Amino acid sequence: MAEDTLDALETTIRARRGADPATSYTAKLFARGRGKIAQKVGEEAVETVIAALTEDKAALVGEATDLMFHLLVLLAECDVSLDDIRAEIRQREGVSGIDEKAARTKD
Repeated sequence: MAEDTLDALETTIRARRGADPATSYTAKLFARGRGKIAQKVGEEAVETVIAALTEDKAALVGEATDLMFHLLVLLAECDVSLDDIRAEIRQREGVSGIDEKAARTKD
């Protein structure tokens, strides 16, 4: 069975963490630090929202792809894996979103 595309991208991103920033955009992001990576995620999220509101599917796909890439870089920077995200999704499965959110805000 072929490797999932997001899993392959996650592997590539993690491999670039120690690469030369002069030769890899991903390595350059890592070198700039968590704050800059998080800023890029925010920028891409805004661009994704704008593309969604213009109802341009091709633009939305492009921006969502940029968002996913930068989010994966941020997750790698924070030592969070797609498997960590999958486990959390599995844990929330079958739980009302309203109930799940209420449980988080009771602290």
